[in-house]
Amino acid sequence: QVQLVESGGGLVQPGGSMRLSCAVSGNIFTITAMGWYRQAPGKQRELVAVITGGGPANYADSVKGRFTISSNNYKNTVDLQMNSLKPEDTSVYYCYAELRRTDSSGYTDYWGQGTQVTVSL
Repeated sequence: QVQLVESGGGLVQPGGSMRLSCAVSGNIFTITAMGWYRQAPGKQRELVAVITGGGPANYADSVKGRFTISSNNYKNTVDLQMNSLKPEDTSVYYCYAELRRTDSSGYTDYWGQGTQVTVSL
């Protein structure tokens, strides 16, 4: 069993900041990627930021310079620091992990339950 538990989210004013956190737990053998996606009403889920294999992070063009992703490979956590938030950042944010379980030979994508971020006056 694998769980991704998100924290953070809520209402913030334009120009404000917010931090999202995600903890991955369960029978994990190895995690090869961790990151964040978001999905606004009526739109497809889109990549926000992801860290793969200890390499550099990849960001959506729309958040570059404003969002920073960080991970702790010992604690299996991934955070997203969001600064200079805009109304168009309003969305449900999902934590993501690609991992291999201890009872499996393959790699599977896992998702958190999602947390709402609303940027509004």
